[in-house]
Amino acid sequence: EFVFLLAEKWQLDEAARYQAVEILERFMIKQVEQTFRSPRGARKGSERAQGRGCGSRKDAVCDTFVLRLVSCVQLASKLSLHYQIVNSDTALKFLQSLKYSYTKQELLESELAILKTLHFQINVSTPLTYVELLLEVLGHNGCLLPAKPLHEMCMRVLDFSYLMRDAIYDTLLNIAIENSTPSQLQVAKFLAVKEDFMLLAVGIISTSAFILNPKHWNQVVEHLNCITGITSQSILEFSYAVLTHIIGSTTP
Repeated sequence: EFVFLLAEKWQLDEAARYQAVEILERFMIKQVEQTFRSPRGARKGSERAQGRGCGSRKDAVCDTFVLRLVSCVQLASKLSLHYQIVNSDTALKFLQSLKYSYTKQELLESELAILKTLHFQINVSTPLTYVELLLEVLGHNGCLLPAKPLHEMCMRVLDFSYLMRDAIYDTLLNIAIENSTPSQLQVAKFLAVKEDFMLLAVGIISTSAFILNPKHWNQVVEHLNCITGITSQSILEFSYAVLTHIIGSTTP
C-alpha cells in the first residue's frame, strides 16, 4: 500500500508501481536470507547471545526499510521508460517530510545496495506484463468485451488483488484443500501457486470480465483456457476467491 500511494504521489505509471513492489519483495527476501545466514561458529553461542544478535539484525532491517522502499520506487521509475523519473531531490524531500535525515550520498548508496543484492537483475516480469499480454491475445481472438473497459477493470482488480493478496490466497488454499486449517506441508506446496503470475493474470482477467458482463464470462474463460492451458476450474476458483473479498461475502 505504501508503494502504491508513493507511486501515485509521484505520478508513476502502473508498470513502475508493480515493478517497485517486485523489486522490494525480492530485495527484502535476499536481505533477510543474508542477514540471518550466520556462520557455524556464531550458532554455537548461548541462546541469550543469539537472541540479542537476532534482535539487532531485525532492528537494522527495520531502521532502513523506508529508505529501501523509496529506493525501490526510484529504481522502478528509471526502468519504466516513463517521462517521470524520481530524482534524488524528490526522494530526499519526501523522506525529510517523514522526519528522516538521510543525505543524497546515503540515498545513492541505498540504490546501489539494492542493485548489488539483486545482482543488478531488477528488470523482472510483473503480473501486469502477463495481464496485458493476455488481453492483447484475447483481442486478436475476438473477445466480445471492449478492450479499453476490460483493461481499466483489470487494473483495478489487480490493484485490489495485490493489496488483499494474503487473504485472497488463503481463501484459494481453503478452496483447493476443502479445509480451513491447512497443514504446514500444504502451505509449503501452495507457495508455487502464489508465485504463478500466469494464474494470477488469468484470474484477474476472468474476474474483470465477470464484473463487466457476466454473459460473456464463459467465452473469456474458454479463451484463457485455450491460451494458457490453465483449467477452467482453476480459473473459476481464482475468480471466486477474488470476488469473495471484493463483495465481502461467500455467497456462490
